[in-house]
Amino acid sequence: MAVEWSGLAPELFVRLDRSRRGELGTQLQEELREAIRSGRLSPGERLPSTRAMAAELGISRGLAQDCYEQLVAEGYLVAHAGSATRVAEETRHAPATPRPPARVPLPAVDFRSGVPDIAGFPMRDWMWAIAEAGRTAPLSAPGYGDTAGRPELRGVVAAYLRRVRGASVDPAHVVICAGFTQGLHLVLQALARAGHARLGVEDPGHRDWAAIAERVGLRPVPVPVDEDGARLRDVDGQVRAAVLTPAHQTPTGVVLTPARRREAIAWASERGGVLVEDDYDAEFRYDRQAVGSLQGLAPDLVVTIGSVSKSLAPALRLGWVVCPPGLAEAIAHEKELADRGSPALDQLALARLIESGRYDRHLRRMRGVYARKREALVAALAEHAPGARLSGLAAGFHAVVWLPAGADEDAVARAAAARGVGVYPLAGYRFGVADHPPQLVLGFGNLTEAAIARGIAAIGDLLAAPAVMG
Repeated sequence: MAVEWSGLAPELFVRLDRSRRGELGTQLQEELREAIRSGRLSPGERLPSTRAMAAELGISRGLAQDCYEQLVAEGYLVAHAGSATRVAEETRHAPATPRPPARVPLPAVDFRSGVPDIAGFPMRDWMWAIAEAGRTAPLSAPGYGDTAGRPELRGVVAAYLRRVRGASVDPAHVVICAGFTQGLHLVLQALARAGHARLGVEDPGHRDWAAIAERVGLRPVPVPVDEDGARLRDVDGQVRAAVLTPAHQTPTGVVLTPARRREAIAWASERGGVLVEDDYDAEFRYDRQAVGSLQGLAPDLVVTIGSVSKSLAPALRLGWVVCPPGLAEAIAHEKELADRGSPALDQLALARLIESGRYDRHLRRMRGVYARKREALVAALAEHAPGARLSGLAAGFHAVVWLPAGADEDAVARAAAARGVGVYPLAGYRFGVADHPPQLVLGFGNLTEAAIARGIAAIGDLLAAPAVMG
């Protein structure tokens, strides 16, 4: 469908070689024919008037009129008295690029992890914050500012993390980024430039971490995870940096125990290394108050990366890196090279949202929402898959269901998909080849309670008994 451009004279890109004397009319015809054949100009699309075309290209109006008349005669254009000249509807384009294969239909109930309740986004509060940011923004806000971020947001983030996460944060050491993924890119790039060659990544853990490490030239090395969290003491002695999820491990859901926290700090200190903390959903804990940030124990050894992707919405693309003093300048420099800074007005809006108390109010509401979804998952499993073990539910909005011994994770996932339910093998989060019990990761953040119950009812028999074996 052609776009109906507003305004009297839509602009059109045309290349004319003025060194070819006497051929401007022919060139103009060729350019318009090619634009139509290739699909750059769509059937029904309006062209500029001959007067506007002539003025734009610096040619006579008569030459533009002759061009349009010729292309009307050839069937490329249509023109009616009192109406704009348009591309003919029946014009054939050049052969289109082959269509990509049809996408596999999405599951009717998708237990994909890492997706928050999108419908829960506080749109009214966000629009208020945008308006407040626009009303109070300094005149310099639309220009290039400090690429590490607006001072207003860096100060608010520092205060928030001190208050809620027990962190030790100086606003000067905060770099605002476009979500966790960019934050990790910046940190790992800075570490690679500083001479690091390897990076410890939790196993099981987020597979993107290894991909990002390899992209910046670091070799990912698995860090085993058990019921107490990551075991850094088991890692190759040449590794001096590791990425951890201490508050709610991805994907097992275990919490790094106090003893393992102390061990991790000692590990980094002894090796002159760095710990990178992914603080991704610590706000959503159900059994007690959230576990404090690892950074608060050793601010000179820990980089903490956080974002609002889980707490508000992924589309905002706003996050922060809390840097040790020795890395702050290097990480800020990486941000400058990456994109010259995150959108300033959005930063100001987030600062206002947090300052106003609306952000805290939203988190309190969402804790209740996720708690009810969590209860719906537990109840559905108790009814339709009695005896199925569930773990990792102390915080966040995903859990791990343990399949019967000998079950085949992939086969269960395929059988569930055939019933319109998306479930995800924990093997997809593993790096090593060691044997492990069959498990599935179930995310419930973006599902309603009714959808959770419906999805588990549809696959309960697959989870409760070793019906799908390897």
